[in-house]
Amino acid sequence: MTAPDASVAPFTHIGDYRVLRKLGEGATSEVFLCRDEFRARDVAVKRVRDAAVRDPVDGRYYSRFFAAEAALVGRLQHPHVVQIFDASDKPEEQYLVMEYVPGSTLRNYCRADQLLPLELIVELGFKCAMALDYVFRQGLIHRDIKPANLLTVEVNGHVTDVKVSDFGSVLNLGADVTQVHRVGSLTYMSPEQLDGGQLNAQSDMYALGAVLYHLITGHPPVEADSQAAMIQRILHAPVVPPSERRHSMHPAVDEVIMRALNKRPEHRYESWEEFANALASLVTNRHVPRGNMQVVLDSERFNLLRKLDFFRNFDDVELWEVVHQARWQRFPVGHKLMKRGERGRDFHIIAQGAIEVYRDGKKVETLKAGMLVGEMAYLAPSKDTRLRTADVVAIEPITTISFTPETLGQLSLACRGRFNEAFIGVLVRRLHAAHEALSHPQRIL
Repeated sequence: MTAPDASVAPFTHIGDYRVLRKLGEGATSEVFLCRDEFRARDVAVKRVRDAAVRDPVDGRYYSRFFAAEAALVGRLQHPHVVQIFDASDKPEEQYLVMEYVPGSTLRNYCRADQLLPLELIVELGFKCAMALDYVFRQGLIHRDIKPANLLTVEVNGHVTDVKVSDFGSVLNLGADVTQVHRVGSLTYMSPEQLDGGQLNAQSDMYALGAVLYHLITGHPPVEADSQAAMIQRILHAPVVPPSERRHSMHPAVDEVIMRALNKRPEHRYESWEEFANALASLVTNRHVPRGNMQVVLDSERFNLLRKLDFFRNFDDVELWEVVHQARWQRFPVGHKLMKRGERGRDFHIIAQGAIEVYRDGKKVETLKAGMLVGEMAYLAPSKDTRLRTADVVAIEPITTISFTPETLGQLSLACRGRFNEAFIGVLVRRLHAAHEALSHPQRIL
């Protein structure tokens, strides 16, 4: 006689969603992989246990936490935040429908024998910080940042990305409700959460710093034999620098993590952006080894886009779309990026380096970082006009960001709108330059 499969659900549907298998469970809920037949996609459905809601002591708190998370349906749209698609608050069946992320959680990588490469930890930390910056700008404080709430995206068994999940403990700064104190996981809880103090972005910064510390060292920043002792240590005991537990680290890593873990919120980072930039600087300044990771990390690409004039009106979410959807390429000096007379519909934005444009063998323009090339063939209304009209040659090593109509079509409508605005800006500037050249020919050398 075999034991029943714990992954098999005792029911076939949760609302309109067909149950495929059980993914996991917590103290108050169970999570199932389900099929959304209407939208032809897999989703994760968190179903609240009836016993939890009816608990005579804590039931009212569980109901409030569920309501807070359900209120976020459709509100959080960020590539590193798990989306909440739908919710049911019927007394007989309360559940949340969320984006399904095939992978595990960062909890699996907090063990000393499963630690991730340092550069990957820093990269994941940067993405979490940017995601939590977005969350905070929505007027929200997560309050339960921990490894188990950070879902990993994995490819061939390797962690490649991360998404912040589980907003059951979220504090909505704009809601007119009484705050419930000491919400979250004690191991990663900030001193002010324990004290019942006023919470702000710095409270989640402490928690993320604690998570990064755990991922780096295999130990949480504070350990104790009892809950009471743990509370006292969080409030008063100094934290051992991570370099004393994971040797051969650059002192800059200690500085970044220890600042996030400062006992006093005002001594942590002033903003999420400052924290994210501090993490990114560990990569750009080579304070963490690059190992076998990609030549250009996503954090480097994101910060590079921020500096380019073409993308100045893009918000963070739209920039992340470009990071993930664009084709990033590097070419040496002398490479002919485009040839006159050839067909093409892709366009390039120069991210680094410089190129020269030639017509009939004569140099007509030099384009540097942030400038656009190839857009006229891309924007051409008919196939007959989709011919390159010039030769384009790299005069410095260049990095380009390119799109085709197909890859551009994979972006959100908002992001495509930003591209259209940027295209118009480029064309207006070029028309203005041509007008000036015609009006004042003596200025042309």
